Amino acid sequence: MCRIMFFQLFQNSPLTQINIVYTSYLVSICYFCIIRTKIIVMADIKAEYLACPIRQVISRFGDKWSLLILFLLYKSETGVLRFNEIRRLMTDCSQKMLSQTLKNLEQSHLVHREVYAEVPPRVEYSLTETGKSLIPSIISLITWAKEHFDEVVTD
Repeated sequence: MCRIMFFQLFQNSPLTQINIVYTSYLVSICYFCIIRTKIIVMADIKAEYLACPIRQVISRFGDKWSLLILFLLYKSETGVLRFNEIRRLMTDCSQKMLSQTLKNLEQSHLVHREVYAEVPPRVEYSLTETGKSLIPSIISLITWAKEHFDEVVTD
């Protein structure tokens, strides 16, 4: 039964012969077999797109919060915001998610994090030159979103 389900689910997927042989050993427990094969299929798909620059770049700032943080830093009077200032402006974003997003943006060289050796510690965030170069595209996206909001967001 499990082997039949496996081949029906993945008969058109780009699995290699090695993956089919490997996953056939897992058919003894149906639930585990399906989970394991999905992981292998995902690995094959990711391998196909590793060289795609659009996927690689957009994945760095295309999540729910990154664009908002980048735009908030751009719109701030000084171009610099502290963590709690960003948090007050984004009340629907949890502290953990905001922290993770800022770390990701810093690792992607879109945001600069400046730590001051003070008590209590002070940390400020600002856009890097790379982050600033992204702002015109974000503004274009915001303009497009305002124009097409009713068409895209329907109940």
